Amino acid sequence: MVRQAHHERINRKLDRSEYKLPTVPSPALQALTVAALALPGLMLPMAAGAAEDDEVDFQYSHYEEGKRNLYGAKSTLHPIEVDSVLGKARISLSDRIKFAFNYVQDTWSGATPYTTSPLAVGGNSPIQYYTKAGKSITTGASPITDTTMYLSKNFIPIAFDLVTGKRTLRTLQPVHVLAMASPETRKQGDFKLSYEWDEAALNVGGGLSVEPDYVSSFGNVGGRLDFNQKLTTVDFGLSYTNSDTSAILDHDAEPYVIQTAFAQQITENASFKTLHGNRQDWAGSLGLSQILNKNALVTANVGYTHSSGYMANPYKAVTVIFADPAALGADPSHPKAILGDVKTFLEQRPNERNQFTAGGRYIQHIGFADAALHLDYQFFHDDWGINAHTFEADWVQPIASTWTVTPKVRYYSQDAASFYSPYLISKQSYYKSVQNPDGSYSAQYYDPKKLPSNFSSDQRLSAYGALSGGITVNKKLSKAVSLEAGFEYYTHAGSLKLGGGGEGSYSDFNYYLVNGSLNVNLEALNSGGSSSSSHAHHGAHHDSHAPAGIMFGHMLHKTNDVMVGYRYMYSRQAGDTLHGTGVASDSQIQNQGCTQGYTHTCRVTPAYMNMSMHMLDIMYAPTDWLNVMLMPQFMDMDMDMRPLQGVKVDVTEDHLHGGHRTGGIGDTGMYALFKLFDNGDHHFHATLGLSAPTGDTDIMLRRMHRKAEGYLHYGMQLGSGTWDFKPSLTYTGQWDDWSWGGQFSAVTRLQNHNSSGYALGDVFQTTAWGSYSLTHALSASVRGLYTVQQQIDGRFNPVTGVVDGVLVKNVNPGSQLNYSSGPMDYTSSYGGRYWDVGFGLNYTVPAGTLKGNNIGVEWLQPVQDDVNGYQLEREGSLSATWSVMF
Repeated sequence: MVRQAHHERINRKLDRSEYKLPTVPSPALQALTVAALALPGLMLPMAAGAAEDDEVDFQYSHYEEGKRNLYGAKSTLHPIEVDSVLGKARISLSDRIKFAFNYVQDTWSGATPYTTSPLAVGGNSPIQYYTKAGKSITTGASPITDTTMYLSKNFIPIAFDLVTGKRTLRTLQPVHVLAMASPETRKQGDFKLSYEWDEAALNVGGGLSVEPDYVSSFGNVGGRLDFNQKLTTVDFGLSYTNSDTSAILDHDAEPYVIQTAFAQQITENASFKTLHGNRQDWAGSLGLSQILNKNALVTANVGYTHSSGYMANPYKAVTVIFADPAALGADPSHPKAILGDVKTFLEQRPNERNQFTAGGRYIQHIGFADAALHLDYQFFHDDWGINAHTFEADWVQPIASTWTVTPKVRYYSQDAASFYSPYLISKQSYYKSVQNPDGSYSAQYYDPKKLPSNFSSDQRLSAYGALSGGITVNKKLSKAVSLEAGFEYYTHAGSLKLGGGGEGSYSDFNYYLVNGSLNVNLEALNSGGSSSSSHAHHGAHHDSHAPAGIMFGHMLHKTNDVMVGYRYMYSRQAGDTLHGTGVASDSQIQNQGCTQGYTHTCRVTPAYMNMSMHMLDIMYAPTDWLNVMLMPQFMDMDMDMRPLQGVKVDVTEDHLHGGHRTGGIGDTGMYALFKLFDNGDHHFHATLGLSAPTGDTDIMLRRMHRKAEGYLHYGMQLGSGTWDFKPSLTYTGQWDDWSWGGQFSAVTRLQNHNSSGYALGDVFQTTAWGSYSLTHALSASVRGLYTVQQQIDGRFNPVTGVVDGVLVKNVNPGSQLNYSSGPMDYTSSYGGRYWDVGFGLNYTVPAGTLKGNNIGVEWLQPVQDDVNGYQLEREGSLSATWSVMF
């Protein structure tokens, strides 16, 4: 459903040992550190809990599921995809105090099972629509709605041909009924602060995970004790998590999904219903590590988690067929069949769960191969009836002196939860008319007590097994920097369950996970083998660091210099809708904002829009006059709508149903920087760049429940979709504690349209800044910026959809498919002329492990907007950067 993606993530936590998404480092990756005990040069006995080096890591991962078996039904819904970015840092505040911080962001989208029904019901069956000429056309696939079906006297579902009346199907075979999830982004940050003694350590931490309908906060405390000359280590941990769900119930499914079990948890306003729930988790763990000898290590662990509160999935439902045996032959056309009512209920799970885990790991150095073998086993048990086993093995193989290859294999198996069932057959009537003693009739509905107290058809609670294999390749570029890439392929099948008895093949599917990461060892940068100390001159004056919002503001000065950096950019639009430089009234937006060649009027307008962008800067100097640079990026956006005053809006429209969100990989930049002039005080360089169209430009609003809403707005797509030329010319100067600079830059589209049918407007910018060193390490800057952006050329390609039950091929999503649209759907409402002023700070760490690391921040405040068409005014943008050179 609209926010079902999040709850897919929640359900994966039920069997997290199978679904190792990139937000949590895999045991294999974690074991690489421990495996160093067994590798050459590190074979002396040492504590298993030895402190890790200070470092910074960046990782990107992509997870994608394969299509489901729908038994011939044609579905245009794409399976679940997840794009994730992970950033983490671990630094020493002193010899004994360590600080670690992790940031995770993932975006989910795609189709996933909403419920499971008998194949004979016709879930996922083709939807028939008719053109204005009366021609029948098949498009999409239907979900389960209120309907009826026949069953044999033995309660086996039967399907009949509607024309001939002959039986076409008689089977208990279930089938998943898919629902589409619009993109949704989760953001999580957590920290850990630890203090280390000679033979012990104590740490405290916490964090927050935020989604539109889910907020989870958590805290933890843990520690380590070393014994036996640090050959034996005991680890312990305690944690508490408080989670609040506020799920907007899908407006298309809500009319036929029975929610009575959660009536006390549902609130309602004019636009939608929201289901609220709170969950609390208490967890404890205990681990033991023992170094057996210089080549072997064994670990053991136990854990317990108590969960209470709302643990159901508000976007999962169970199909219930009400079949009264007394109704056998009630339909004269099928005298040997029972006519049953098919209904859909929100799933109901227990409000308490106790989980137990136990396992161990054995690591052995293999001398003849100069490698390490990892063997893992984990057992899981809970009072929902699930018993699960996980077996994992990987082989860490160093190659030469800078490569490490790690093949791995993994097997997972679990029993089904006691309340799991693909669908339910209740031997009673859902509704019947009963005659009263006075001769009148009254309605009699089903008896809820005849249904199970808990039920779910979520396949992740079923019995199944999963087999996966993969490989990880690590390349050490220098003592301080390494790159890693990995691939893993999974097969999920009921037939793979240990001991047999798994779920049917209808629930089988495959999925894969790919990832890439960059690791920077901060301690190695300042060790004897690092060249970072030779670059002290880079941080001596802050003139070498332009304000954080400036890109390509400086160059590396020496051949073979390398810079690694991270850049975060956030911008927000909110408040009034502008037309030119003035504020537009709702009536003006309504009558003039949606008339680009059409007669339709606007019905909604944006209330706010937020954009976040994460960029990785990797720069290398092959010569002292040339730098090359790679800038991949990951982004997310969210936009909310409001109805225009005086316009009657159908409150069930997706435009007002919780806003719109997108996220994932953006476009990838590749640049070359050329030194033109440099005498020490004055510097000129030119940048020539290409932006590759790696970001999606065809993201559409969900297509389900007999609705198709077309493309998501132009400004919510993740990239330009075109190859773009990005030149710039930069000047910087300095005198004493003062520095200054200026830059002219442009973005020119090299194609007149992208694969979706349009091209973003060209962009031209000019900026100038001045900076003053407040201290040797800290400087402040002020700058001005002027931007001109042209409007979008072209428009989205025509798409097929349904308006008022009729199949149409639209000319513009803003006119027909997005029939309750606003100015954001029209290309004339993009671009303009913008004036901004920026205020920034730059700090270069003068000493210690982080010496030479630069941190910059800048706030860009809009001064004036002169927009094309009708657009939200800008509230400002924030840029934050981190970089280190070596």
